[in-house]
Amino acid sequence: MHLTYLDSNSWLIEIGSKKILLDPWLVGNLTFNGADWFFKGSKLKERPIPENIDLILLSQGLEDHAHTPTLKELDHNIQVVGSPNAAKVVKELGYTQINSLDHNETFTLDGSIEIKAVPGSPIGPTLVENGYILTELETGFTLYYEPHGYHSPSLKESAPIDVVITPLINLALPLVGPFIKGQQKALEVAQWLQPQVMLPTAAGGDVEFEGLLVKFLKAEGTVTDFRSLLEKNNLTTQVIDPSAGERFEVELKQRVLSA
Repeated sequence: MHLTYLDSNSWLIEIGSKKILLDPWLVGNLTFNGADWFFKGSKLKERPIPENIDLILLSQGLEDHAHTPTLKELDHNIQVVGSPNAAKVVKELGYTQINSLDHNETFTLDGSIEIKAVPGSPIGPTLVENGYILTELETGFTLYYEPHGYHSPSLKESAPIDVVITPLINLALPLVGPFIKGQQKALEVAQWLQPQVMLPTAAGGDVEFEGLLVKFLKAEGTVTDFRSLLEKNNLTTQVIDPSAGERFEVELKQRVLSA
């Protein structure tokens, strides 16, 4: 398995000879409803659009996951798997192969990779977006992704999982508290899933943010703090803090199944 972190929530996952582009923001700025004054993300380094993408995987329909300027640039014939909310976005853009997954539904990519949607982040009072469990069918290696740190207890049924990509630090707002949940929530999911490797997402990369919202955001904890949490709880999970834009191999060991 090879991974490339592409800033913010964006990843290129190479698994089972397939290239999966996850929540891509690769071109232009990141805003919500065009309100630059409220929030604006800018890339410090341009990220080239990866070639030979087999699948686009979208966890949410919000702009920081289904980034319209990026999706406009990508080949609209690439298969897309997304939450129902994300599927609406790519349908409006003219994508031709769209697979909308509700929670606990699965999609299999060319007989090689199984993708299962699991409950993810709540958006408003009624909508819960997707997390995903990816399984490389030949080896059985698994990867779990949830970009805001909302982990359904139902995940315990899928343990163990080899690789977890999720926030490892908190991002909080006054009075509201953390809306990106790392630290204790990441520890909890590590205890449930016993991953070999964990990687942070959502709050890194070569980007800068400005606007009214940013003035109130507060980061709580560090990746180093999280490593200490794992150690204190007798977990041997390796934490990789990747450099943005650099492809690297995640070396995994086959687990010994008990009789």
